[in-house]
Amino acid sequence: MVQVRPVSSLAPGRPPVADTAGTPTVRVRRVRLDAAFDGLDRRLTDDLISSHLVAALSAVFPPGEDFFVRSVRRFRHRIADPGLARVVQGFIGQEATHSRAHDACNARLAELGYPTVGVARLTDRLLRLRERIAPAKANLALTAAFEHVTATLAELLLTDAGTRQRLSAPALKALLCWHALEELEHKAVAFDVYRTVGGGETLRILTMKAARIGFVAFIAAATLVSLCRDPAAHRPGALRTSWQTFRRSALVGPEVRRRLRDYERRGFHPHQRDTTALEAAWRARLDAGGETLDLRGAGAPAA
Repeated sequence: MVQVRPVSSLAPGRPPVADTAGTPTVRVRRVRLDAAFDGLDRRLTDDLISSHLVAALSAVFPPGEDFFVRSVRRFRHRIADPGLARVVQGFIGQEATHSRAHDACNARLAELGYPTVGVARLTDRLLRLRERIAPAKANLALTAAFEHVTATLAELLLTDAGTRQRLSAPALKALLCWHALEELEHKAVAFDVYRTVGGGETLRILTMKAARIGFVAFIAAATLVSLCRDPAAHRPGALRTSWQTFRRSALVGPEVRRRLRDYERRGFHPHQRDTTALEAAWRARLDAGGETLDLRGAGAPAA
């Protein structure tokens, strides 16, 4: 049996947000979804390829986040640290809320012709297959790896105004900015659970190497399939023009690749990259509208 090594969730770097008692916490926000995405049109960003990429990412989020929750929950009974137990509870609540919000968004994207239903179904089948054949700790290692991927993309979105401005719909921008903030808030939770239950460095690093390649390949394939179904992509010169815009995006820049590879360094911990100030700034911006985040367009600033 694996011996549990209690590890404080206040790992190297900075602590997560604390409640009034000083115990680390990850806050679950109330979200208003009713008809939030009815106004979305087919062009989600300012270029064709990016629009299909955003749709592909949104499609994989619900099954992915459900997998993350299941992977962490499998080890919940082994967590002795009350601070870590509390942020695990917040992590589960945040991920469940993200899944519901992206399900609502994906339903509208499917109406617009994006293959979000098929991509989500395939993602869910692949992850459930992995759960049947891979050890629980390996699935937890994959969750920790993907949490670093999402945190890296989240930091890019929240720091790069140009990336945010490329999103055309206020509701989509609200969804992604809120999601990004919470990915940063809980970026170390799965990692700390993995380390607490005795997860080793070799498995962690090898899992990330495979996950990084597999994730890029899967999203690229989903985006390509989505593009093939879009009549706009078959217009002469459309893809060439879009590619010229997309290849200059920070999303495919060297800094993102460097941050992803940083996870493969021995001794790495997510909190070694301090995003405290960024989280605080965006927390204030999103919470300015009140206790309930309204994803119908008022949940995130336009900038």
